Amino acid sequence: MSARERILDAAAEVMLERGMAGTTTKEIARAAGYSEALLYKHFRDKEELLLHVMHHRMPAFIDGVVAGEGEVAANLAALAHRALNFYLRAFPMMASMVSQPKLMAATRESLRKYDAGPRVPVDRLAAYLRAERDAGRIAAGADPEAIASLFMGACFQQGFLHYFAHGPDGPAIPESDARALVAPLLPALGFAPDS
Repeated sequence: MSARERILDAAAEVMLERGMAGTTTKEIARAAGYSEALLYKHFRDKEELLLHVMHHRMPAFIDGVVAGEGEVAANLAALAHRALNFYLRAFPMMASMVSQPKLMAATRESLRKYDAGPRVPVDRLAAYLRAERDAGRIAAGADPEAIASLFMGACFQQGFLHYFAHGPDGPAIPESDARALVAPLLPALGFAPDS
């Protein structure tokens, strides 16, 4: 395993345990068995490291949806399932940051330079829905931005509720929960509720 991979594994472990606010690059380097200098050889800052952890060590969810492929309702259910489990795992990392306004402001500014942040999945889902609408696969009157916001907001909230109820070692969220989350949005997309 490369040093970069070991650093990512250590960062994911430490951030899940201590949250982003409680994690230092020194702790990550120590957990990986390397110097902090080596960590900075691979990553510019803690925010870049966090982004790589989110992208490579968390359940990916938005990148797997391609307009025109598969059934839209099934695509959304699969996306919801991945998003629910992503938010379930991401919540303990991010919660400590949200509770500290100065840290959150600094992280927000840092993430901007990477064109990243919590708005990205909403924007990508809206782009997917626009492409499906343009292809005639969902209703012409569907509002992709509103649907994407409702969809991601519900996934985030349900991920949090599952985490709250079961803790960090609780079970994964079942696919049936994802399908139930998508069902109320289907009529707004032009599908019968049981699609």
